[in-house]
Amino acid sequence: MNKFSRFSLLVLFILFAADVAAADMKVGYVEVNRILKEAPQAMESAKKLQKEFSPRTAELTRLQKQINDKENSGSAKEQEVAGLKLDFERKQRELNEDISIRKNEELAALQDRINKAVTAVSEADGYDLVLYSGLAYGSKRIDMTDRVLKSLDKTAP
Repeated sequence: MNKFSRFSLLVLFILFAADVAAADMKVGYVEVNRILKEAPQAMESAKKLQKEFSPRTAELTRLQKQINDKENSGSAKEQEVAGLKLDFERKQRELNEDISIRKNEELAALQDRINKAVTAVSEADGYDLVLYSGLAYGSKRIDMTDRVLKSLDKTAP
């Protein structure tokens, strides 16, 4: 046999083997954005953050009202109002930074739980490959999102 014939046979064998392997592979996908919106842990996290930062948000609202009252009264010194505005801006910036940090912490914890749920569902249902969002197309037959959400419901705090 010449080299071309051997090479052709090898290519055909590889293609046949790849086709057989792909036929036995079970593939699924998960819509992570949907899970982040619908998971009970995500809702709980949002409530926790709201409760944690509501006193500081209320203080900012009070400070903004104080600034508006002083500006509208006309009796306040310009320097006093400028100082209040600087204080307001500083507190608002600090609050936004703290909220961002806490959101990232909560998101990291939630993503860890989602990954564990995806792994558990994948292993229980015998999946070989699971993809996250970003698909051009995926049929409902291979969509695992509902099963992962049910798994997260069971482990909700």
